[in-house]
Amino acid sequence: MDFDWSTPFPEGVISFLDTDLYKLTMQCAVLKYYPDIAVTYAFTNRTPEKKLSRKAFSWLCKQISKLGNISLSDDELRYLKTHCKYLSPPYLEFLKEFRLKPREQLNPTFHPVGPDTGAEDELGDIHIDIRGKWVDTILYEIPLLALTSEAYFKFMDTDWNYDGQEEKAYHKGVQLLEAGCILSEFGTRRRRDYHTQALVFRGLVKASKDAQKRDLPGKLSGTSNVHLAMRFNLPPVGTVAHEWFMGIAAITNDYVKATEEALRRWIGCFGEGVLGIALTDTFGTPAFLKAFSKPIDYLPDTPNIPLLDDGSRPTRSSRTYAEVYAGVRQDSGDPASFVKMMRDFYESQGIKDKKTIVFSDSLNIEKCIEYKRISEEQGFQPTFGVGTFLTNDFVQLSTGKKSVPLNIVIKLSSAAGNPAIKISDNIGKNTGDSAKVAEVKQLLGYVEKEWAGGDETSRWGKADDAANP
Repeated sequence: MDFDWSTPFPEGVISFLDTDLYKLTMQCAVLKYYPDIAVTYAFTNRTPEKKLSRKAFSWLCKQISKLGNISLSDDELRYLKTHCKYLSPPYLEFLKEFRLKPREQLNPTFHPVGPDTGAEDELGDIHIDIRGKWVDTILYEIPLLALTSEAYFKFMDTDWNYDGQEEKAYHKGVQLLEAGCILSEFGTRRRRDYHTQALVFRGLVKASKDAQKRDLPGKLSGTSNVHLAMRFNLPPVGTVAHEWFMGIAAITNDYVKATEEALRRWIGCFGEGVLGIALTDTFGTPAFLKAFSKPIDYLPDTPNIPLLDDGSRPTRSSRTYAEVYAGVRQDSGDPASFVKMMRDFYESQGIKDKKTIVFSDSLNIEKCIEYKRISEEQGFQPTFGVGTFLTNDFVQLSTGKKSVPLNIVIKLSSAAGNPAIKISDNIGKNTGDSAKVAEVKQLLGYVEKEWAGGDETSRWGKADDAANP
C-alpha cells in the first residue's frame, strides 16, 4: 500500500482496523457465544489532574460522532481473510455489514471543575457512558481512549511536535534488539495520535531490518494495531483481554468457575494452539492457575480437535489448558514474583515444554532487559508488548521536561445486568463495583500484595521529570 508519510494521517479514527487485534478476536467470540448480552462500560482517568477544556471536549464529541461513518473496506476484508484466518467466516460476514451507532450507544458528558460559564477554555472532567449489546459495543474502547488522548494533546498540552519521533523509536528498537528482546508495539490506546504511532512503528521496522543485517539476537514480532499491520503487510499480534473474563464472570455470576469457562469458550471459538497466550490476572493469578491446571472440556463445535482412533470427536482433552496454551501474559503486579509463581506452577504440573511469558505492563527498555534476564533464568521465553513508552514519549519544547501521557482506561462495568469487575495482581488496577470486588476477593481467597511499582497515577512519569534521553 502506498501512503504519503510526509504529512500526518487524518485526525481521529477512520477504520475499524485502527484498534488492537484482541478487540476483533473477542468480538468474534462474543458473536458466537453471547450475541444478545447487554453490557455497559466505564471510563476512568487515573491521572485526574489532566483535564480537558470545553473546546477539547467538543472536538472529542465530533470525532466520536464520526465513528458512526466507519465501515469495513474491501481491502480490509481481504487483509483479514489473508492474515487472520482464525476469524471465522460468519464473523467476517458480520463485520462487513457492521456499523457503530454512537448516538444511541454513547453518552459523553463534560463536568466543569468550577462554575459552569460555558466558555471554551473552561476545564472539566469527562465521562463516557457506553451501553448496548456486547457484540455491538465491544469495538468502542480503543478508539475512545485514543481519541481522548489525541484531544488532550491537541488542545491542552500542545508544547510538542513530531520531530525525532521516528528516530527515537528506531534507537529504542535497536537497544531492545541488541539485548535480544522479542518485542511488539502495543501502543494504540494511549498514543498521542495515529501519525505518531505510524512514525514509531516505521522506526521500529527500520530497526528490525538493520538488526537482521547485523544478525542481532532480538526480533520485532509486529504490532497489535491491525491497521498499521495492514499498512506494513504484516500479520497483527495480540492476546485476549481482561474483558473476556470479566464479561463471562458477570454473565454467569460464578467467579469460582468463570475463568475455566472463559478458557473453554476461547478454545471453543478458535481451537487449540491458536491465539494461545492466556491473560492470568483478571481475578488474581493464583485463582487463574486453579482453572489453568484443569483438563479441557470441549464444547460441541470446538474447531480443530484431534479425533479419537475410532474417528469420533472427544468431549474432553487428555491435556490441560496449561499444556495446550503456549504461555501467559503478565499485566500487573511484581514481574519477578510472577515469573517465580509460573515456574513453580509449571513444575507442579509436570510441564517441561518451554513456555512464553508476554510482559505488557508499562514497559521501558530497562524493564524489558531486566524481565528478560529474570525469565530466561527460570527457563521461559520472554516477549514484550511495549506501548505508551513508544507511542507517547514526548518532550515539552519550551522546557525540555517530559510531556506526560494520560493514564486512561475503559473497562466493562456490567454484563447481563450484573456488575463486571477486575481485581488484577495490583490494587491500583482494581476496577468496578467496590462491594463486588471485596466480595469476590473473599470468595477466591485473594491475598493483597504490595508492589513498589504499582502506582497508577505516575506510570509514565510526572510533569517535572526530565525527558527520556
